[in-house]
Amino acid sequence: MNDLKTTQLDLNKRSLLANSLIAKVAVPGPFLFPLDYLCSAQEDLLTERLATYNLPVVGGRVWVPFRNKKILGLVMQLSDSADYELAKIKVIDEVVDSEPLFTQGQLSLFNWASQYYHEPIGEVISAALPKRLRMGEPAEIQGATYWSLTDLGETVSESSLPKNASRQKSVLECFKQGLLAGQPLLNSSDLSQDSDHWRPVLKKFMESGWLQESKGPCLRETQYPKSPNHRLNKEQQTAVDQVVSTLESKGSSDSSFGTFLLQGITGSGKTEVYLGMIEAVLALGKQALVLVPEIGLTPQMVARFEAQLQTRVASLHSGLNDSERHCAWHLIRTGQVKVLLGTRSAIFTPFQGLGICIIDEEHDLSYKQQEGFRYSARDLMIRRAFEEKIPVVLGSATPSFESLHNVNKGRYKHLQLKQRAGNAKLPSLKLLDIRGEKIQEGVSRPLQTAMKSCLEQGEQVLLFLNRRGFAPVLMCHDCGWQASCPSCDANMTLHTGQPNDYLQCHHCGEQSAAPEVCPSCEGAEFIKVGQGTERLQEAIESWFPDNSVLRIDRDTTRLKGKMAELTGIAQRGEADILIGTQMLAKGHHFPNVTLVGILDIDQGLFSADYRAPERMAQLILQVAGRAGRAEKQGEVLIQTHQPDHPLLTTLITQGYDAFAQQALSERIYAKLPPQNYQILIRAEASYPQDVMNFLQSLKAGLELNQQKLTGEAENPSQVEFWGPVAAPMLRRQGRYRFQLLLQSPKRTLLHQLLAEMEPHIYKSPLARKVRWSIDVDPQEMM
Repeated sequence: MNDLKTTQLDLNKRSLLANSLIAKVAVPGPFLFPLDYLCSAQEDLLTERLATYNLPVVGGRVWVPFRNKKILGLVMQLSDSADYELAKIKVIDEVVDSEPLFTQGQLSLFNWASQYYHEPIGEVISAALPKRLRMGEPAEIQGATYWSLTDLGETVSESSLPKNASRQKSVLECFKQGLLAGQPLLNSSDLSQDSDHWRPVLKKFMESGWLQESKGPCLRETQYPKSPNHRLNKEQQTAVDQVVSTLESKGSSDSSFGTFLLQGITGSGKTEVYLGMIEAVLALGKQALVLVPEIGLTPQMVARFEAQLQTRVASLHSGLNDSERHCAWHLIRTGQVKVLLGTRSAIFTPFQGLGICIIDEEHDLSYKQQEGFRYSARDLMIRRAFEEKIPVVLGSATPSFESLHNVNKGRYKHLQLKQRAGNAKLPSLKLLDIRGEKIQEGVSRPLQTAMKSCLEQGEQVLLFLNRRGFAPVLMCHDCGWQASCPSCDANMTLHTGQPNDYLQCHHCGEQSAAPEVCPSCEGAEFIKVGQGTERLQEAIESWFPDNSVLRIDRDTTRLKGKMAELTGIAQRGEADILIGTQMLAKGHHFPNVTLVGILDIDQGLFSADYRAPERMAQLILQVAGRAGRAEKQGEVLIQTHQPDHPLLTTLITQGYDAFAQQALSERIYAKLPPQNYQILIRAEASYPQDVMNFLQSLKAGLELNQQKLTGEAENPSQVEFWGPVAAPMLRRQGRYRFQLLLQSPKRTLLHQLLAEMEPHIYKSPLARKVRWSIDVDPQEMM
């Protein structure tokens, strides 16, 4: 009887293999389509090995042979037909997953992204998988390691440690503070916030019997402080109701999908609206995905979400280690956690039952991946919501022109919040005409006077300068020599450091010690030209010696947890003057800031990039939104040499909507996006002629294909070719860069033309001499 069951099992398995013999596997590399692999060798069909053979599953990982090595791939499809002769197709080495990691709908999203962004499908899959899963580790995570003080460890004092053992003291203090705070168990993430070199100390403490190790959940269970009940105002409740109504009226197959643009002035309580929507989704047993532009915003938002929702919130961003990312991915995929808050890469996370997608600050440039797989997280989120038939909410005080254009066309539903939450009032915006004005270290006299008055009233000041470092140019006073980067067409920025000053290129990262004498004339006197946040801080501290100054930029927030620490100091009012770059412009709540000074904004009016005025206006209003967020009236002073510029005056006097419609009409008249669609092809090489040969050959092929597709030499809907031309920065990291821009009013024609040409690009001998990339819907021309 048992033999009969075994025989029947073999027959069933053989039948399944016969019908699903070929696995279409997405592997990393320049492959536009999945590669064919045999599920099992033909001789296995007649041997006992088949009985123990695990069948690959669609959406699961497999190890496959490729050339002389073994690589990990994802099964996209099982088929009974192959693109090549069976004799030439290799066999899958090992099946990793017995259950799919991704649903058919999620695989459909990956295929769409591969085709739309003209990216090899294997590279799309690599972006979707956490690093540990790309290495073949199990999808299930077995918890995390925690450490706590033993009874002996609790008796150890810092004074008993060697005087120079600063790391040991720091780690011991971390455990002592955790004990006092009711959190005796610490994991690697907790320890990394205080020190980068805690592992050797931990080992020593373990050997001394001061610490003990235990296993626990990969995401710590915590007690969530209950936030005060916040009643939504009429505008907020209307916005929540409109989105929630699509969830409750789900009748037809796609009735729940809809794209909503939530435009709310800074301080209007957009986060409260998000929370109201998420509460409704959780009540239906569904999950929520929320994207934020900066990792610096995630800790405070996670805490706020957990307090309001009274449930665990997972986060995904580049500031986490591999274990933490794997943990969040696993908990969301298995439905153990209902809310995920992350940066752009979180868009690929598999959910058990996704109910809503929300993207905060949807206009932000950080949602566009600028290297490798150049996707837009905002656009992918809309596509994902469409695939999963759920609503998607785009939130911003200063929406992108693309989103406003879609509202004008009726594609998006417009939700507006026109008043600040509570009793807060909008700050007043004023242009400071600094033409002919005496400027000290980038600050005008009227701004200094306003700062003094504000500080005398016990209020905080925020100075915004979007340039870190001490000075952007170091120049010899005798001969005019400038410290330029040896690898880029750019000057190196001077930074003040310990023990010596140093130069750094902000484009390639090159660093060198600041010279003591001029390399050109051996002169010893240098001029520090231009303004950076370090130099501004030095000047402000000398002008206001009785006030504390806090600088927040990339240099001061390098260590893990430092951003949260510094913004916490600012929020508690422990610093009188805040100096920062655009890191401070987004989402932070500083209730005591009543004066904001914006020092250098004119470059946005005259940039070669047609998007520069849009970015300038968004930045101004985002920074301005940090003022007057409590009951005190805020004031924003904008220094400019162009007080009569029409776009700038429209922004200040009539607001962002008027500015956007005026600038958007100019874009449409010039036939620039969002009126037309663009694809930018970039290429770089050590020799400029190699790049030009490649792009010129590509252009010729595209033009030839265009004539075949359109059937006419002249066609109003055909693709325009701009270039090839040198990139705005010709040389970067020692390589010469050129680009070719494709533009058309018909998106389908643009993509069809490039898709026809793409296989030839990969086979071209000219392409082997250059690095090239395709950027669909480019946001930057650099």
